[in-house]
Amino acid sequence: MFIAGNWKMNGTVAEAEALAQALVDGLPEGAPATAVFPPALHLGAVGKVLEGSKIFMGGQDCSGAEKGAHTGDISVSMLADMGARGVIVGHSERRTDHGESDADVLAKVKAGLSAGLGVVLCVGETLEERDSGRAEAVVREQLGGSLPTDFPAGSVVIAYEPVWAIGTGKVATLSDIAAMHGMIRSWLQDNRPEIAKTFILYGGSVKASNAAEIFATDEVGGALVGGASLKSDDFLGIIAAAM
Repeated sequence: MFIAGNWKMNGTVAEAEALAQALVDGLPEGAPATAVFPPALHLGAVGKVLEGSKIFMGGQDCSGAEKGAHTGDISVSMLADMGARGVIVGHSERRTDHGESDADVLAKVKAGLSAGLGVVLCVGETLEERDSGRAEAVVREQLGGSLPTDFPAGSVVIAYEPVWAIGTGKVATLSDIAAMHGMIRSWLQDNRPEIAKTFILYGGSVKASNAAEIFATDEVGGALVGGASLKSDDFLGIIAAAM
């Protein structure tokens, strides 16, 4: 199991430090692989708190460019320099709010791998796409367009996030989750065998109260947690459910 907390655009440095410390103090013995993804401005402070712990840290996004005239962007080398060991790419909020295409996401995946960062690649459909019967086709297209054909370094984890279940309190049914995760696994085996056995995370309003049943679902290898990762007790409850 792999549990990742995406803190998104929330909190002050002091709040981020306090949250990180609470997670370090409360992480149970034998916990699964656990990562947090703070805002970029908080990476340095959070990294100091996590130093020597079993929790690793990543960035929420990166540029596909190595360096240069890209005002406001953050390169993978900058993330690595701040102590990040991974990066989230292709999150639905980046695809929607910033118009990122599969080609944009592919460039970011390649950049992350080139820097030796672990990459969490997000895929998922909108409610309109699901209602029209295109959910699996959309996810297959995102996988094919966002994943390179070779993996020079690092590793890739897939996070399935039904867009309609993020921040809405809605959760896909267990059968829906199993079907999509099974399809993703099959696609990886057929098209990207190098990472066919990777974790496939579920991301969509995961809470301590529903985590155990989600984790018991076929092909679910953990969770990409949003809002619940901002409260240490809730996030620790999700981690405990994965044990």
